[in-house]
Amino acid sequence: MPVHPTTGSDDLCALDAVELAGLIRRRELSAREVVSAHLDRIERVNPALNAIVTLDAEGALTKAGQADELAASGAELGPLHGLPIAFKDTHLTRGMRTTHGSPLFADHVPDEDELLVERVQGAGAIRIGKTNVPEFAAGSHTFNPVFGATRNPYDTTRSAGGSSGGGAAALAARLTPIADGSDMGGSLRNPASFCNVVGLRTTPGRVPSLPSGDLWETLGVAGPMGRTVADVALLLSVMAGPDPRCPQSLEASGSVFRAPLERDLKGLRVAYAPDLGGRVPVDPEVREVVAQQVKVFEESGAHVVEDCPDLDGADDVFRTLRAQAFRTGLGPLLEASREQLKSSLIWNIEEGLRLTSADLARARTEHSRIHLSAVGFFERYDVLIAPVSQVLPFDIDLEYPTVIDGQPQHSYLDWMRSAYLLTVLGAPALSVPAGFTDTGLPVGLQIVGPPRAERAVLEIGAAYEAATGHGRRAPRLS
Repeated sequence: MPVHPTTGSDDLCALDAVELAGLIRRRELSAREVVSAHLDRIERVNPALNAIVTLDAEGALTKAGQADELAASGAELGPLHGLPIAFKDTHLTRGMRTTHGSPLFADHVPDEDELLVERVQGAGAIRIGKTNVPEFAAGSHTFNPVFGATRNPYDTTRSAGGSSGGGAAALAARLTPIADGSDMGGSLRNPASFCNVVGLRTTPGRVPSLPSGDLWETLGVAGPMGRTVADVALLLSVMAGPDPRCPQSLEASGSVFRAPLERDLKGLRVAYAPDLGGRVPVDPEVREVVAQQVKVFEESGAHVVEDCPDLDGADDVFRTLRAQAFRTGLGPLLEASREQLKSSLIWNIEEGLRLTSADLARARTEHSRIHLSAVGFFERYDVLIAPVSQVLPFDIDLEYPTVIDGQPQHSYLDWMRSAYLLTVLGAPALSVPAGFTDTGLPVGLQIVGPPRAERAVLEIGAAYEAATGHGRRAPRLS
């Protein structure tokens, strides 16, 4: 078998997922070589980060050997054949513990795979373990009493974001070439921004979720992460697609995301919302980095206008429907095991318990109005660009930032408004690397398109990525 001309396992781990998948498919690399290289890097680098919290090296190598036998047989190979992945520790994995970052589930081993996990493995990816999360994925800083905190690869004294923080840190540190995640209020976007990788919040229904306690819930979605936009599109191509058990799943096949992302920015109509119409405070360093990206679009031929969708009432909609989701999903745990839940989680569940039918009716009516307004907004603009996060990666020992540009933040949700207000639009939102501060901390740009327009958002993101190259800057890790 020909060997790809790399000088060591770290060089192999630095390759993009699309390139790795092609090398494996052409049998220039074996799945076992790829998995072994990533396991070696995990052994050396992960202890400083705590990104991957459950590991099955032996099982992964066995699967890699089987993958190579399948390739040698001449069988048709899946698009992710041989690529290692560590699944988010809130996604059910059959035979491998899924803790949700909670002591209540520290030894929980599911007997089924979540649909997303089933699809990704069915496309040939090889499960190597699980990535760290906040307790029950609540909050955008990854720490929990089972495994501790995940550290940012660009500065290990700082947060990797959350709730998909383990996955983002693993990508940035070249421990895995792809990662899965989920997003309610920024859980794909914030960690992507903090770790200089790419994360896509999908349109509700694009990636169906099973099992689910509420098949009609629209705030929380699953989605892909990668180091390039093309890698994210590749992973989305196997995550997406209809499932008759999911009433909101979209009919389009995921294969539509597999074609090359070919588009330029010339003539693009761009709305720029540096602080979402004055609704959110933004750290001056974040604001400065994001403002520089406007020039990238303009110099590439786009027409940029400072404008923002109508987000009046979006804060109430998000907080009300989120609290209801926590009440539905975690309410029974509050009564049975209150002492084993973190205080911010208790607060959010109790917010749900206080809701009335009138509160829910108001939120759903306002949610519908905002969605219809957003559809009109995207008739005038092709995309909206805005900061992903209002802050830089913050101190690992903080639960959440308490002040942004002089304005107090009173709960673990407040500082996430730049992400969660856009959740309410029901639109795809891509977090893509936008550059670094003078002190070397990553900043992400949020590219938001019309509902169901993931393909267009990915194409625009890829063109922006090609024009800037910010994502190529790897962290310095020994």
